[in-house]
Amino acid sequence: MATLATAEICDTNTTLVGSGGLRVLPPIFQVYGQSRAFSGPITTLKVFEDNVLVRQLLETKGEGRVLVIDGGGSMRCALVGGNLGQLAQNMGWAGIVVNGCIRDVDEINECDIGVRALASHPMKSNKKGVGEKHVPINIAGTLIREGEWLYADNDGVLISTSELSV
Repeated sequence: MATLATAEICDTNTTLVGSGGLRVLPPIFQVYGQSRAFSGPITTLKVFEDNVLVRQLLETKGEGRVLVIDGGGSMRCALVGGNLGQLAQNMGWAGIVVNGCIRDVDEINECDIGVRALASHPMKSNKKGVGEKHVPINIAGTLIREGEWLYADNDGVLISTSELSV
């Protein structure tokens, strides 16, 4: 799938931006992974300092989807590390967006996927299996629903109610 430039998407879809059908996430994310630009339908996950459900979802076939994790913005541990980055690549995920931290940055940067996260942190997360899959989430004031589309590149991250074309 050809990746669309987020600036061009914004320029050609001003009506969608105005109606809320296309939302721009605040510029709070760091860029990781080899895929600097990626897009795909969204799978949502809500967890807090616990990555058991992250692994469970990444063990399923990605089929070009993007896993968007609302980690509550926690800066106290990482929700994704090098092993999960490799798993996501192997299972066909297009990318991962984490409202929280990642670790093993050098390993994740070797993976052929796109990753966005608030920061890196060396501590691993808890392993209790607490969280919610496939639910609406809110990241930095932006509502994100399962099945919407995410577009990311070096300019930013967009959320669209439907797949876009130029």
